[in-house]
Amino acid sequence: QVQVVESGGGLVQPGGSLRLTCTVSESIFQFDMAWYRQAPGNQREFVASVGRNGRPNYSAAVKGRSTISINGTLNTLTLQMNSLKPEDTAVYICVANNVWGQGTQVTVSS
Repeated sequence: QVQVVESGGGLVQPGGSLRLTCTVSESIFQFDMAWYRQAPGNQREFVASVGRNGRPNYSAAVKGRSTISINGTLNTLTLQMNSLKPEDTAVYICVANNVWGQGTQVTVSS
């Protein structure tokens, strides 16, 4: 089964930027890839995705502040997030088709 591993989370001040990376153990082009997030007490919510057709899709919450991209050589999915807000604080989880990673914590706080 494919392995999905996230990295790049951390603590950032409001207005700052962060880049999250998801590494998969097989050719990334065979998967529909997505990022979700889950804040304490909240349900998991969709953040962004890029399908096998290469077309990106963003939630209204992050659209205009985020860019999702694939590196086929490294088999990685990257989520660049800018102008971060405290409400972006959550565990960010990568999905390859129906295989979920463990997540990486993002905390936006001064």
